[in-house]
Amino acid sequence: MSAAAEAGLRRILSVVDLLIDAVDEDSLVPALLPLLLGALPGDSVIWSPRPDPAHPLRTLPDDLLSQDVLDAFDRGWSCDSFVRHTRIGSGTPLRRSSLQTAGEFHALPVYADVYRPFGAERQLAMSFPAGYAAGGPRRVTVVVSRDRRASDFSDADVAAAGLLRSRLSRVLGRLAPPAPAPAGELVTRRESAVLGLLADGLTNQQIAHRLAISPRTVDKHLEHAYAKLGVGGRVAAANAWLTREAGPPGGSPP
Repeated sequence: MSAAAEAGLRRILSVVDLLIDAVDEDSLVPALLPLLLGALPGDSVIWSPRPDPAHPLRTLPDDLLSQDVLDAFDRGWSCDSFVRHTRIGSGTPLRRSSLQTAGEFHALPVYADVYRPFGAERQLAMSFPAGYAAGGPRRVTVVVSRDRRASDFSDADVAAAGLLRSRLSRVLGRLAPPAPAPAGELVTRRESAVLGLLADGLTNQQIAHRLAISPRTVDKHLEHAYAKLGVGGRVAAANAWLTREAGPPGGSPP
């Protein structure tokens, strides 16, 4: 392994070590942002949970974005394909330059009012599921920026972001589980069928095939069941279902 590769691995491991020890989100994020800037070297990082009124947007440096910049972004983000990728697309790690030339970026209506004020000429962004907030599923977007004097993000940077993305998602899901279902809200028969197959170790695709439904429908049943069981992911749901008291689940099929 080259010296550069070893240094990159050490930067990633420093983030992973912090995630392993995380006990709450309020203490995690301030410590996490400088480590993210070390693992994905840049001049600034934006951490944006949505929707989550209890945990607002954070940046490093702290005063990176003025209110004028935030207002301009809210008005014009939909015209930016790079932002659409993280907000409503898959959210996989992506360089801005993979979608736009420098000329196309500078021609965006939001460039002069949003990106140029904080020197965001090169950007790498990703988003990921991050548990639950405000009664529903939440996503976090992470954007690292460099100024025009720096080189663009490398393939190694994108790969490092991919490694961190799955780990960040798991930890945030653990720290922000769904609220317990209201008393009397029971798992439906179809949800129980999905949970039973999940507990047997089947994938969503296999569950969909077994029940003659679509994988997307399986996802929705699991999302509803997670909230009712008070869990945040597949393993916890399977364990909760296996340890549930014997007896048929209540409710009626959807």
